Amino acid sequence: MKRYDAVVFDWDGTVMDSTHSIVAAIQSACADVELPVPDASTASWVIGLSLESALYHCVPTLTADRMPLFLERYRFHFLQRDPEIKLFDGILELLEVLRERQVVLGVATGKSRVGLDRVLGTTQLLSHFDATRCADESFGKPHPGMLLEIMEELSLRPEQVLMVGDTSHDIQMATSAGMDSMAVTYGAHDQRTLIEAAPTVMVSSVSEMQAWLLDRV
Repeated sequence: MKRYDAVVFDWDGTVMDSTHSIVAAIQSACADVELPVPDASTASWVIGLSLESALYHCVPTLTADRMPLFLERYRFHFLQRDPEIKLFDGILELLEVLRERQVVLGVATGKSRVGLDRVLGTTQLLSHFDATRCADESFGKPHPGMLLEIMEELSLRPEQVLMVGDTSHDIQMATSAGMDSMAVTYGAHDQRTLIEAAPTVMVSSVSEMQAWLLDRV
């Protein structure tokens, strides 16, 4: 059985139950600036991408000159919901067990650095992770840049690392970086979309994730 020395997590929809808040913030911002409001499926598909790339995909009529206002309204609506957003049940306990086993932990996320630092502070999880990368300081998903930079920083090889995420973007990023991947079905992308991305393994809950991981770290 293959074993891993490191696990890199996506954030939104994988560690934190924020998918619905992101979708609602995109939809509300569209309404604010009088743009067509995407349905939930379209808005959720872009989760994990850098924010500007995501918006051009799900709001194709958004122009560059209106982007600053749109981003301001998106952040307003997202931050209004922020106090309600929680970690998925069992994630904190899993991270603590992995740390106890001296597994190297990382984050590769479509969030901005400001956004990730804020949420790591409010959840008191900053000390749990050895390296983090955000879309606004590297290449956005599915480009492997974030994972390649994490591996370089931590002196890891692809075969030592497992990427965990809830979108096909995460799985494609891992494949491009030459590493194995775990898809979780409780986040933004549906099971069919995840299967098409060909993850190494797919799980439907944090408890299932923990059972699989603890046999392999």
